[in-house]
Amino acid sequence: MYPLVYIVRHGQTAWNAEFRLQGQADTDLNVLGREQATGNGQRLAELVHNPGDFDFVASPMRRTRETMERIRAAMKLNPLRFRTDIRLIEVNFGDWQSFTFAELETQSPGASRSRALDKWNFQPPGDGAESYQMLLERVKPCFDEMQRRTICVTHGGVIRTLFRFVLDMAEEEAANLDVPQDRVLKLEGKSLKWL
Repeated sequence: MYPLVYIVRHGQTAWNAEFRLQGQADTDLNVLGREQATGNGQRLAELVHNPGDFDFVASPMRRTRETMERIRAAMKLNPLRFRTDIRLIEVNFGDWQSFTFAELETQSPGASRSRALDKWNFQPPGDGAESYQMLLERVKPCFDEMQRRTICVTHGGVIRTLFRFVLDMAEEEAANLDVPQDRVLKLEGKSLKWL
């Protein structure tokens, strides 16, 4: 059973807009992404009346840190007073990072066919590359250790693993889940709900 955790995906980046595999590339928010981050902060300000009771944690990547800074600013809190946890970083796409699927197919026709057959367990080529299952095994202990109410900023892949280990969502469904960048996800007990 999990304490109350509000989870936010980082705001949009140029690579998100281009459908480029971002993974662990350290990219920045674009104009829309900054607006999304501030909007999520305004929503959290409405939901959280006692922010001192909450832990604030983010992935250490630039796009997640800036999202958290904008959230905290919108909540009238010191933007820099939060911690980071390396386990919350995005899935590693290995050699595929920075490419679109169209570009991968141009370079290596059929490259993404294996991934389509079992997206959850597929591990891209390259050093350090991860499957969603490997990501889940990295991320789950981070959430299992949460004892306090928490506001967490992380990535789309991480949020997909939450639906798998909290709700026992089927692998294929979790792997293909749409993860919005302009909404807050509420985790409490064994439930997940988009607000």
